[in-house]
Amino acid sequence: MDLIPEPASHTGDPGRTGAVLDARTVLSAAPGTESTERWLRTTLGAAFALPLHPAPHTGAPGARPAPHTGAPAPAAIRLGLDPALGPEAYRLTVGDGAVDLTGGDAAGVFWAAQTLRQLLGPDAYRRAPVRPGAPLVLAALRIEDRPRFGWRGMLLDVARHFLPKDDVLRQLDLIAAHKLNVLHLHLTDDQGWRLEIRRHPRLTEVGSWRPRTKRGHRASPLWDDTPHGGHYTHDDIREIVAYAAERHIRIVPEIDIPGHSQAAIAAYPHLGNTDAVDTSALGVWDTWGVSPNVLAPTDEVLRFYEGVFEEVLDLFPAAVSPYVHIGGDECPKDQWRASATAQARVRELGVGDEDGLQAWFVRHFDRWLAERGRRLIGWDEILEGGLAPGAAVSSWRGCAGGIAAAEAGHDVVMCPQQHVYLDHRQSDGPDEPAPIGYVRTLEDVYRFEPVPPGLSAEAAAHVIGVQANVWTEVLDSRARLDYQTFPRLAAFAEVAWSTTLPAPGARDHDGFARRMEAHYRRLDALGVDYRPPTGPRPWQRRPGVLGRPIEGRPPNV
Repeated sequence: MDLIPEPASHTGDPGRTGAVLDARTVLSAAPGTESTERWLRTTLGAAFALPLHPAPHTGAPGARPAPHTGAPAPAAIRLGLDPALGPEAYRLTVGDGAVDLTGGDAAGVFWAAQTLRQLLGPDAYRRAPVRPGAPLVLAALRIEDRPRFGWRGMLLDVARHFLPKDDVLRQLDLIAAHKLNVLHLHLTDDQGWRLEIRRHPRLTEVGSWRPRTKRGHRASPLWDDTPHGGHYTHDDIREIVAYAAERHIRIVPEIDIPGHSQAAIAAYPHLGNTDAVDTSALGVWDTWGVSPNVLAPTDEVLRFYEGVFEEVLDLFPAAVSPYVHIGGDECPKDQWRASATAQARVRELGVGDEDGLQAWFVRHFDRWLAERGRRLIGWDEILEGGLAPGAAVSSWRGCAGGIAAAEAGHDVVMCPQQHVYLDHRQSDGPDEPAPIGYVRTLEDVYRFEPVPPGLSAEAAAHVIGVQANVWTEVLDSRARLDYQTFPRLAAFAEVAWSTTLPAPGARDHDGFARRMEAHYRRLDALGVDYRPPTGPRPWQRRPGVLGRPIEGRPPNV
């Protein structure tokens, strides 16, 4: 039972026989479970060459019983719903030749299927059978499980280094395998604009590529002179959204405003503070850090981004994307201080200063999105200057912003950089590739507690979830992304899902490490280029590519 995340309860059932899945196994799906039915056929069916024939209908008026052949009845996989279980919860039972996957809703059935996949061993993660005809024997058992948080997310930064569509689809499969249910797509930044906006075509014609890229941390002297770029078309996004929906994953699109906007200004110079800087000379940024070039606080800019968000809402339907992320972080105010237009706007609006101007920017789009049935979410800087009641907060600079937001009645997703930034280095060894940030080992991530101690019960209820963030400044390939993300994402998934984890100091990390021995074999079958427990393999190292180590370790709070 080397399951990850660990379920709430799992027991054997020695009084019953188990089930043997083979080419005769049938699959029945109750109404509402069709997505899991399709997934089982395309995934487990392919891995083991199982046709998973539809179960014959019996009991209809005039139906004749199946003829008796003397052979044992085929095993059955049965999908069903029991709303009493609750959202995303499930019950998995194996006994007397049947495998029953029952969910509190359609998502719960899908998570039950992910658990079944783990029970069938590493070969279940392959795309074609490697042991044709080998019996798939399941012992009789009962598992009952439910998630701790409704938001179990991962941020994927495709702005700094573009990830092709097929790799995004692969990432959806990987997070689904770990029972995560949110993919936060960071689509725009100073270094690239990755989403086609048809009414503003230069956003991708100009803003989606840069002529060169800094290798390593921004202090590194190294450059890659290969132009870098790419973007997703409308149809690419529709495919990604549909693929996610089949796996009961929500997509949170992020369009960063008013900072982190140099790629957009390079495409449309009038979006910048033209009376403070020559925006016509700007290009897409080719290094890392925080660009000083931010959006101008004008009505023209508001109308431009309303048009952008109209297309975003069309591409990301509310059923899959109820939240829209507007960034709102790291917005330098120097250009607003130097801009006569911005200063006149401060006086006109009566917002006091440049921080009030940013708060006005955020509140405008909070109202605009709310009028269209969506909820705004942004980084914890959006708390500065006041926040509308319906907005939610991603707490990244630590837990303090999340605590303040929750105590003020705002929903919060905890994603503090000190704990769950997976681009941060995994050890302080000299072989760690492009080391940046805090040391966060597999055990560190496993001991992360998303709900800060001392938070009132009412405020704690506003911690709707937790998210691991994967920024890609130094992750320039799928292999580098794999290395930084895994195996730590498995530990994070257990923190996000399991309802039975004790306090961080009492968690059984040794037991988790033992379960990970089986999970590494699953990741091998999936082709994940993870970091081994013993350290990076020779080809995973990046000698000479500088990082930015931070002295010391973050506090475990």
